[in-house]
Amino acid sequence: MVRDALTAAHGWGAERVEIVPIRTTGDRVQDRPLAEIGGKALWTKELDRALIEGGIDFAVHSMKDVETIRPKAIVIAAMLPRADVRDRLIGAASIEAIPHGGRIGTSSPRRAAQLLRLRPDLSVETFRGNVDTRLAKLAAGEVDATLLAAAGLERLGRHAVGTPVPLATMLPAPAQGAVGIEARAEDEPTRALLAAIDHPLTHACVAAERALLASLRADCHSPVAALARIEGAILSIEAELFAEDGSASVAGQESGAPGDPAVSAALAAKLLAMAPESVARLFGK
Repeated sequence: MVRDALTAAHGWGAERVEIVPIRTTGDRVQDRPLAEIGGKALWTKELDRALIEGGIDFAVHSMKDVETIRPKAIVIAAMLPRADVRDRLIGAASIEAIPHGGRIGTSSPRRAAQLLRLRPDLSVETFRGNVDTRLAKLAAGEVDATLLAAAGLERLGRHAVGTPVPLATMLPAPAQGAVGIEARAEDEPTRALLAAIDHPLTHACVAAERALLASLRADCHSPVAALARIEGAILSIEAELFAEDGSASVAGQESGAPGDPAVSAALAAKLLAMAPESVARLFGK
């Protein structure tokens, strides 16, 4: 997608952009939750190394999987237009239709907490791997249902897989549905080329969601959902923090100018001030 956007923007042939596959630790280790073995850095450290050492000129990421604090030598140079931000439920027609006492496969603290808040009778089992691996586990009966990002399914051509969960039921993870491109901070020529494919609305919304995570000092153990939107000249961001078992939560919203970090900081402060201990202890570390 990024190669095609670059070639279209600059009138290049496809041969001008070489795709360099890099297998990450997150790809290789699939039997444990990410939070137990290093968090989101498992998706980025190999690409960071290749970028800083000059093996690649830019790296393409699912922004949901990029840790909030990044090396100073690396900048987010561009983002593609955001895809569907919702989750899709697979294995049942709706959350209400999951069998009583059913097993849910997910390694996401956010998804687990949101589901347990709605259905405390459910049990959560660690579920990792790529889309095909997770769908195969579901088909084998290891769990009764699972949740996957609609954006990832659509990018793989799986348009008919699962049922979208309404945003009113489950807010997404911060930065869900966004593809970002990182480059070396001092590499002005590459940054200029990438700027041609940047989608400013997506970039501003994802930046606000990531700023919220930074203000909350959230980590991979912190169940947090957030979504920013821009209408006219106003950015609004809503978010929800959860206890791990979904037994408590706190929600809020703030609005302001796109690009103003005070908006996200104010929302984080409001949420932490309202949060019960079972929620607050998972943030601000």
